[in-house]
Amino acid sequence: MKNQISISEAIHQLLDVTGRLQEQFPEKKFTLDGRLVGDLGEILAKQHYEISLYEGLAKHHDGFAADGRKVQIKSTMKEHLTFPNDHVPDFYLGLKINHDGSFEEIFNGPGDIAAKSIANRGHSKTNLHAVSIGRLRKLNEEVDAASRIPRKPYRGTGDEEQP
Repeated sequence: MKNQISISEAIHQLLDVTGRLQEQFPEKKFTLDGRLVGDLGEILAKQHYEISLYEGLAKHHDGFAADGRKVQIKSTMKEHLTFPNDHVPDFYLGLKINHDGSFEEIFNGPGDIAAKSIANRGHSKTNLHAVSIGRLRKLNEEVDAASRIPRKPYRGTGDEEQP
């Protein structure tokens, strides 16, 4: 493919553009979170985990693992990830994308374990609750290795979390 760009280079360019917009229009934040960051996270998950993504949008899950488990992928560049309150995904993968283009795995495990992060919360208008990265990291400690989506072998492209 011509005109290829790495995730790292794309993030650097996007941060440059949003920074200039913030200077010109200080009343707006121009954060990269939202659909763009979600799409980046899904691509990173596909590149670095044994996951296949569904074509287009699918209700409640973004893809599936090699063993057939359905996976919901959430990503952020902030200190919170979202978790749905209208369903519990079969499997939940939460990633934090860093400003240098690397990422951190925050949660990788069954949705019912991650769902503990919103226990006793009511419904929200968006059907999503913000959950602190610290809370999800703590719950991630409850996940045994056999219940995680396996990582693909390290390829050294610079876009992935270091082993």
